[in-house]
Amino acid sequence: MIFDEIGSLFINAAALSDWRYWVMWLIGGLLIYLAIAKDMEPTLLLPLGFGTILVNIPLSGAIDQVGANGQVTEGALSTLFNAGIANELFPLILFIGIGAMIDFGPVLSNPKLMIFGAAAQFGIFLTFCAASMFFGTNDAASIAVIGAADGPTSIFVSQMLNSKYQGAIMVAAYSYMALVPIIQPPVIKALTTRKERLIRMPYKQVEISKTTRILFPIMVTIVAGIIAPTSVALIGFLMFGNLIRECGVLNSLSETAQHVLANLVTIFLGITIAANMQAEQFLKPETLLILCLGLVAFIFDTAGGVLFAKFLNLFLKTKINPMIGAAGISAFPMSGRVVHKLGLAEDKQNYLLMQAIGVNVSGQIASVVAGGLILNFFL
Repeated sequence: MIFDEIGSLFINAAALSDWRYWVMWLIGGLLIYLAIAKDMEPTLLLPLGFGTILVNIPLSGAIDQVGANGQVTEGALSTLFNAGIANELFPLILFIGIGAMIDFGPVLSNPKLMIFGAAAQFGIFLTFCAASMFFGTNDAASIAVIGAADGPTSIFVSQMLNSKYQGAIMVAAYSYMALVPIIQPPVIKALTTRKERLIRMPYKQVEISKTTRILFPIMVTIVAGIIAPTSVALIGFLMFGNLIRECGVLNSLSETAQHVLANLVTIFLGITIAANMQAEQFLKPETLLILCLGLVAFIFDTAGGVLFAKFLNLFLKTKINPMIGAAGISAFPMSGRVVHKLGLAEDKQNYLLMQAIGVNVSGQIASVVAGGLILNFFL
């Protein structure tokens, strides 16, 4: 036993000369820094960063290790990965919490806002075309779903399609979600004039009946399931969370889902994803390419929503502020807030929050349906 321990020490000392471990520690440290110092998705990036360090310690007990006799020693993160990611359990449970957070009132008050959620998924399909030039079909489809701006959907689709690049896809999806306030404003300003950004959209409060709020998640699940049957689990868990919120008889359960459940699962999700952040898997030229393609997806999602709103304005008497189209990506509620702040920056009396949030929640639904369509095509 003593000799085994001494042997392990020599192996670890030799392994530390491998520059890849040092790079991964730096990446883990960067993620922790962004979470703490910049407050970028801290509930996810902090466990992801710390997990990255854990799995890149030579012979780390956090992940499965194969001994000299071929015997496998199970690691905690590998066990969690098999229990929660490999079977898509963690992303689906997280969707219950996300659904419980969402108020569909703004989009129910103005249902036409839902079309912007669909338009803002343009980047997914454009990115798939670009990724297909460098990756196999399933990997390209998984990379394209980064454009859904929805971490759980990206995890679910890449796992279902058995992508070899899940670690890079997860990092890209969540990092760019956190960077929405930096990525979106330059794209929006480049595609709109100041006159367009000054367009006001008065919000008319419409009373939504409790029956409508209860029926909405049920009907969305049925319709989305018919369009993309593979998305039933994704959309179903999301809408189930919303039904818990709106039914009025499960308030304590709704509060638990929104806070305790969502935060707990996010922590486990982040540190478990790190099982795919091992140096030999992550440090490849393909990783950098995936990060670039993910950025392309976010940019073209934003552009698609804005340009679609500008196109509609050619035919509408009452003009739409085209900035709200950018909120159609699924980064909820960050994207809606970005649009609202841009409106206020141009005109301190221009309140776009309700319209932008309405588009944002419709983007949440559209991204899940888009992920389901991708699975229908390639699974």
